[in-house]
Amino acid sequence: MSAEFNVLICAQGGRLEYEAVLFAASLRDTNPDFAGRLFVAVPSPGPKWPNAPQISAPVEELLVQLGAEIVPFENNVFGASYPYGNKIEGLQVLPAGEPFVFFDTDTLITGDLSGVPFDFDRPSASLRREGTWPEIELYGPGYNEIWKSLYDLFDLDFESSLDLSQPDEYWQRYLYFNAGFFYYKCPKAFGETFTHFAATIRDMPPEPLVCQSLNPWLDQVALPLVIHSLGGGRDTLPPGYLDGDVSCHYRMLPLLYARESDAVVETLERVTAPNKVKKVIKAYDPIRRMIFQKRGHKVRALFDQENLPRKERQIRNTIKREGFWMR
Repeated sequence: MSAEFNVLICAQGGRLEYEAVLFAASLRDTNPDFAGRLFVAVPSPGPKWPNAPQISAPVEELLVQLGAEIVPFENNVFGASYPYGNKIEGLQVLPAGEPFVFFDTDTLITGDLSGVPFDFDRPSASLRREGTWPEIELYGPGYNEIWKSLYDLFDLDFESSLDLSQPDEYWQRYLYFNAGFFYYKCPKAFGETFTHFAATIRDMPPEPLVCQSLNPWLDQVALPLVIHSLGGGRDTLPPGYLDGDVSCHYRMLPLLYARESDAVVETLERVTAPNKVKKVIKAYDPIRRMIFQKRGHKVRALFDQENLPRKERQIRNTIKREGFWMR
């Protein structure tokens, strides 16, 4: 079973700071006795990101009231050119040698996080994903050649990463995660490896990647290699906890109302009801309209949550067509 651990999210001014409030409020609501620390890593303005947007004073004050520790960090590798790199470089704010779980800010904690049976010696990440990368080109290299070239780049064993129950050249055969959460026993080791792998792939991509886009996919390309190199994999966490009963990576509020469970919607609306939370987050228009003006329930009525379209794109297009899309 899990030891005590820290939680990390990365935020900055704009949408992410309000999502950070939703995350912190949901963590404190559903885990009032959580023994770990909640860190909010915020990029500081610097050479890599001169105008990094800072969290507003009302949000910062509320996050502290909700038990968060807001810690600035410097972007030395990514910054404005690749904001998703915050989840890589932000790991530096965590205490070395202490287990951690990283979550994207667009996540709600809906159950007992301390009861999740993490094996922090064997890292893993979210399997709630689609086959978004690589995009296979006609007459170009296939999944096998592309992924093997990446493992070879870092002298990693490719064959042991494969799920042999899946067909050759099918995307699920290859280790691939959504970077919405990941965990390990030491943020320093994980962060240094993640930074090295991602920067190397960005700066020296192997030849089979010549037709592949790495923006925004770089973090999800490097993450399987990091996890594999540290002794983890796709099956080190039992299913049903994260991206299940204990957490929900909703991505955008319209998508939350469209496809998530009644329990997730109830958690969202319960944790945003207190006045101290409501008066701060209603400044963000999608929250004000989706939650407080009940637009989210109009979105929900467009879909049968037990029979959703297979592709997220179809859900998004329906919401946009009805004029309810917000981000």
